Amino acid sequence: MQKKLLQVKNLQKYFFLGKNQALKAVDNVSFDVYQGETFGLVGESGCGKSTTGRTIIGLYGKTAGEVNFNGKDVHKLTEKEKFAFHRNMQMIFQDPYASLNPRSTVKEIISEPMEVHGIYKNSKERTERVYQLLVDVGLNREHANRYPHEFSGGQRQRIGIARALALDPDFIIADEPISALDVSVQAQVVNLMKRLQKEKGLTYLFIAHDLSMVKHISDRIGVMYLGKMMELTESKALYKKPLHPYTQALLSAIPIPDPDIEDKRERQIVQGEIPSPIYPPSGCVFRTRCPHAMEACSQSIPEWQEVEERHYVACHLYNEKIVGPDKVREMVASAHDGN
Repeated sequence: MQKKLLQVKNLQKYFFLGKNQALKAVDNVSFDVYQGETFGLVGESGCGKSTTGRTIIGLYGKTAGEVNFNGKDVHKLTEKEKFAFHRNMQMIFQDPYASLNPRSTVKEIISEPMEVHGIYKNSKERTERVYQLLVDVGLNREHANRYPHEFSGGQRQRIGIARALALDPDFIIADEPISALDVSVQAQVVNLMKRLQKEKGLTYLFIAHDLSMVKHISDRIGVMYLGKMMELTESKALYKKPLHPYTQALLSAIPIPDPDIEDKRERQIVQGEIPSPIYPPSGCVFRTRCPHAMEACSQSIPEWQEVEERHYVACHLYNEKIVGPDKVREMVASAHDGN
C-alpha cells in the first residue's frame, strides 16, 4: 500500500476583512496525497486551489484544520523542523517571470537554495549541480550566466522547475505551472514534469484550471468550487463518469477536436457568476448555479460521501436520505461527461 505523504484534514484559510467579514478562501477541505503520485486540484479561478497550495507549504498560515507532511503538522513545526521541511517540499509558481529575480543570473537563482541550506562544500560543486539541473530540464550549461528576461516563457518555467529541484525534494506543489504559457509549450512542460517524476520519484500536487491538461498528468483529481471540495476520485473515473453537476459542466466545456462529435454533443452550461466568498450561499455553495438545485440544497451543506469505490462527492443528489436510493442509482447510472 502506498504511503500517505501528505494529509490535509478540514483545512480552512479565511482572510479577515473586518470585524464581521471573512473571505472563506478554503473551507473544510480534506484530501490525501500518496507517495509517487500526482494529485490534481482543479476548479475555476477564485475557487481557492492556489490558496490551498500556499497554505499547505506554509506561505499562508492556516485558520483551522491540519496539514500533515510525513506525519508532522506543517503549521506546528519548530524553526529547525521548518528548515528540513522546506528541503523536502518545494513550489513551482504560476508566473515564471514574476517568480524569478530579474537581477540575478540563472546560476544565482538555482544555486541560492543550496547556499541557504548549506548543500555542497563549495561554489564549484554548486555550479556543477546547476549545470546538471539545467540539462535535466532541457536547457544547457551556457544558459547559466544569462538573466530571466533573455528567455521565453517556457524556458523561464524550466528554470523555475530547476530551482524547485535544487534541494532534491520529495514533494512539489505546482501552482498552475502551465497557465501562463503558449499551448504549444504547455505539453512540453507537462511531459518534462512527468519525466522528472519518473526519474526522481517525485510526488506532485498539480494545481490547474484546465481539466484537459490535468488529465494527462494526474493519478487522482479533486474538484474545488468556492473554497470547498466538490468531488474527488481517480483521473480516469472522473473523466468517464463525473458525478457532481459542477464537474460535469467543467468537462462539457472542453472542446473535442472532431467537428461532427462537437456539433452533436449536449453541452452543460453553468449559468450565472461565482458568488462572493465573503457571502457564500447557504447550504450547498453551488446551488445558485446548479440546474438540479432543490430545497434541501439551501438548507444544509452536502455530506462528503463515497458514492462508488474511491469516488467521493459532496452533493445532495447522491444522499439516499434526501432523494432515496432509487434516485441515487439513477443519477450514478446517467452520469456522463457530455462527450
